[in-house]
Amino acid sequence: MAWKTLDDMDLDGKRVLTRVDINVPVEDGKVTDTTRIDRICATIQDILARGGKPVLLAHFGRPKGERRDDMSLQMLIPAMEQVLGVEVVFAADCVGPVAQAVIDTLGENQVALLENTRFHKGEEKNDPELAAQMAELGDVYCNDAFSAAHRAHASTEGVAHLLPSCAGRLMQGELQALESALSTPERPVLAVVGGAKVSTKLDLLSNLVEKVDMLVIGGGMANTFLAAQGIDVGKSLCEHDMTGTAKAIAEKAVETGCELLLPRDVVVAREFKEGAESEVVKTEECPADAMILDAGPDSVAHIKQAIDRANTLIWNGPLGAFEIAPFDAATNAAARHAAARSEVGQLVSVAGGGDTVAALNKAGVASDFSYISTAGGAFLEWMEGKTLPGVAALDQQDEEDKTEA
Repeated sequence: MAWKTLDDMDLDGKRVLTRVDINVPVEDGKVTDTTRIDRICATIQDILARGGKPVLLAHFGRPKGERRDDMSLQMLIPAMEQVLGVEVVFAADCVGPVAQAVIDTLGENQVALLENTRFHKGEEKNDPELAAQMAELGDVYCNDAFSAAHRAHASTEGVAHLLPSCAGRLMQGELQALESALSTPERPVLAVVGGAKVSTKLDLLSNLVEKVDMLVIGGGMANTFLAAQGIDVGKSLCEHDMTGTAKAIAEKAVETGCELLLPRDVVVAREFKEGAESEVVKTEECPADAMILDAGPDSVAHIKQAIDRANTLIWNGPLGAFEIAPFDAATNAAARHAAARSEVGQLVSVAGGGDTVAALNKAGVASDFSYISTAGGAFLEWMEGKTLPGVAALDQQDEEDKTEA
């Protein structure tokens, strides 16, 4: 790892400017899900235990550079204090004398929460002046917001070049999990990629066929791959204009020795609704008036065999229309099989993406996977092989220059 962690930093008596993601769901001014706050606990507690003063930078919503009361981080304080178990002191700005005054009076076992970084237009523009003003508030910069690391903003990228910088515990865990899954994995590596459209995951598929040993394609995008083979998919969701691309990815898989697993049988229905009448047919026998809404039992058995052969699993996206029964059966069965192998240490399983987390939660197995990423876009861009500005900024360390600055 080229990036540093909290273990590499002297925090005693230092102001630790810590970028976190606490962009949590709120209704009527109250936090309804504290998951993202829960996940920053380890970093905050570690900084406090080692004599540091946590100064939190965060965004909320999309205020577009305007101050909005309904997007103020102040409303998160009750939930944060309950989760963190310490007093959270609020500053009505994330730069300047208002923020400085709060930090200067910060006592032991207190955390400073600075106002929404996106209230400043320069945040999303990665304005050097704003980044410099943020850097004045800290002695050390800690990025614990992997979910925002694909954005080159002042608080995620700019400030990292101005202070001695490191990854927080959540960022560290995320990077280690992703590196173990894709950069230095224990082979064979299996990737499960589902979702509606090939067009939204083109970069991901192109990268994975070069990196993994087996690739399962499910969901609506599997229909496009089937259509590319000349199979009639009836009224199924299918990007017929992407069949050439699907064929090229399949050919690339052959070249790289990646085994491509497409559905062998499918669950079809005439309407998409809860409890709709459905039937299982061979893939090439989809009725012209029906829609493919899930992978069939033979396909699931094939996927389970691939999971049994794998030592590492990367999962992004469901295998069918998992939101509605009975079209969640394939996703549930495959996920539970992967979870069972992970739980007994036979499989390293890393999953991420919004629909993926929802599907694994619905299957009741999210806690049994080796690592679940809630990062969304950052997770996908890492899997696509793209450089994440927030991570790259931690990589490019020149401590002597930063100290002099």
